[in-house]
Amino acid sequence: MVLVTGGTSGIGLAIAQGFRRAGATVIVAGLPAPHASELEGLEVSDLDVTDNTSVESLLNKLDRIDVLVNAAGMICRGQEHNLDVFQQVLDVNLSGTMRVSMAAYEKLASVGGCVVNVASMLSFFGGGLVPAYSASKGGIGQLTKSLAIAWAPKGIRVNAVAPGWITTPLTKALQDDPARAATVLARTPMARWGKPEDIVGPTLFLCSNAADFITGVILPVDGGYLIS
Repeated sequence: MVLVTGGTSGIGLAIAQGFRRAGATVIVAGLPAPHASELEGLEVSDLDVTDNTSVESLLNKLDRIDVLVNAAGMICRGQEHNLDVFQQVLDVNLSGTMRVSMAAYEKLASVGGCVVNVASMLSFFGGGLVPAYSASKGGIGQLTKSLAIAWAPKGIRVNAVAPGWITTPLTKALQDDPARAATVLARTPMARWGKPEDIVGPTLFLCSNAADFITGVILPVDGGYLIS
């Protein structure tokens, strides 16, 4: 059983579809999805990762969890210096990841399961317009390493993928800005925007037997952006 939070759109949805194609039973949990056809073959559940009751209600319904993918996230570009917005973004992106992970811990431990958190390039450097998003994704990196240490004795591996510039609703404003889009492409050695599907293979790898001796890793999937 694979549980993907934030799995009703964007990167989370692509990952969920990838697990389904690989033969897994997949539950996508998050805000209601606008495109129901994209969710064919997936079990869908509403989930508010900022609400303990919502998280516990979903997790209590599940008999087992083999894989947890924490992909729920938000960004409020240009608004995150407002402390209320800052707190909201951290609560979704960082505290939400911890909240769901802790709720899933016992089920993951019972099967020696895997966790993959969705980090970001902004886990490695700052973003002046998105201090909350940057702080939350930096926190995701440290949380991944910390849980990997704490949970290894239970056989749980905890890793993260760090997407680069991916064509999702969260980056639409940048995609639509010719100057910013050109800057992104100029720094990306592979000279293209990533697709949500580009994150699928690395995630499946981290959850596979081929990665049995890998934990605490933050794997960039960015077309080389971080090295340029």
